[in-house]
Amino acid sequence: MAVKFFEIDDIGTVRIAKHSKSRSLRLSITPKGEVRVTIPTWTPYVSGVEFARSKAEWILEHKPEQASPLGEGYRIGKAHVLRFESAAVDKPSARLAGTEVRIIRPVGMAISHSLVQQTASHAAIRALRSQAEALLPKRLKALAEQFGFEYGSVSVKQLKGRWGSCDNKQNIVLNLFLMQLPWQLIDYVLLHELVHTKHLDHSAAFWAEFVRHEKHAKRLRKLVKAHQPVLVPITPQSVA
Repeated sequence: MAVKFFEIDDIGTVRIAKHSKSRSLRLSITPKGEVRVTIPTWTPYVSGVEFARSKAEWILEHKPEQASPLGEGYRIGKAHVLRFESAAVDKPSARLAGTEVRIIRPVGMAISHSLVQQTASHAAIRALRSQAEALLPKRLKALAEQFGFEYGSVSVKQLKGRWGSCDNKQNIVLNLFLMQLPWQLIDYVLLHELVHTKHLDHSAAFWAEFVRHEKHAKRLRKLVKAHQPVLVPITPQSVA
């Protein structure tokens, strides 16, 4: 599948893909807000661009609200900071260097450009994954030993809609976005999954077990519900 990206006024970045099975032009918007146009292989890309322009009103109506742009000095999770540099390159790229997430963009391309923001977002999630894999399994093990729980395996993933899970084999999955929460709330989620190794549901027995180890469990539950498992970098002003 051949794919190209185009910047269109008022719409932003549009992904146009040629597909051998397409017989007409099709438009879609992903849950993350990416605008996609699929066109037949024999159709020129400019037709896809014009098709997107003709649907601008519909796109703006249905495109989900986007988070504020990532910027210089924004903190990612517990350990990383965003740094933006310009260089003689053709397209944005990123790398993790110690405690920095370095975004290299073409000279003249603004930090707010959608391709730079997309690169920064993906790199920030890589940084969160690195932090989570280094810290969460150790913390889970410490809590299990402290409160007398046993579990099978632990893994870190990017989950949608929940902070963690535990299956009937006592294998625990933790969301990498946990690294954006205060440690008290991270511990709440980890202990929550450990209690699930004994009670898979949220029955009265589950909560009785939970409260026995964390008397503020229900208050902390409300605090956790105020957060969403999505990328939420902290601005420099927030940590000054």
